[in-house]
Formats: sequence, C-alpha cells, structure tokens
Amino acid sequence: MTLTDERMERILANLLRTSVFLSAAVVAAGGACYLIQHGTEPVSYRHFQPTLYRSVSSVALGVGHGHCLAVIQLGLLLLIATPVARVAASVVAFGVERDRTYVTVSLIVLLILLCSLILMR
Repeated sequence: MTLTDERMERILANLLRTSVFLSAAVVAAGGACYLIQHGTEPVSYRHFQPTLYRSVSSVALGVGHGHCLAVIQLGLLLLIATPVARVAASVVAFGVERDRTYVTVSLIVLLILLCSLILMR
C-alpha cells in the first residue's frame, strides 16, 4: 500500500488541525472553569502562586481532581505534543511507503524531540 504525497499531506494537515483545535478547546474549557470559580476574587500582583503542575503526572492528577489550572496545563501539553505526533505520523507514513531514508531521518528527529522533552524538566 502506498500513500500519494497529496494524501499523506492531507492526513498530516488534518492531524495538526485536529490537535491544535483540541488543545485550544481544552485550554478554553479550563479557562472558563477557572473564571467561574475564581473570577470574582480580587487580583493580587504582589504574590504569585508557584507552579503546581510541573510534570505530566501532576497534571493528570490535577485534572482527575477537577482542578481548572491543571486542565489549562493539559491543553498546553497537548499543544506541545502536536509536532511530536506529526513526526510520529510521518514515520508511519514513510514506513508504509517503505522509504527507509525518510523513516530513518524522521526517527532521528522524533528521538531528538522526545529527548528534549524529557530533558526539559
């Protein structure tokens, strides 16, 4: 089975579009939730709350407990995952086409992206 260039581009474009819209919807839902819960509180710019959600596990735990800031952070994580998903889909598409050169290059790029995400902590 081979994918035409046009079909592969369409699949990847749909993946990117869906990922960005999904992440925007999650951030918007988290933002609306936050405003509903905290919109009437006075704002204090003297003291900033430390970041509570610095890892994927803490974000997942916060979302599970219904914390609005964790939902916003989840949307941002989905946005960060979008290019990684695109490269992973490219690996699969090139694999279907049996194009070893592009599979190898895409795997190297995917490895670099994943390493940078892991080391970014």
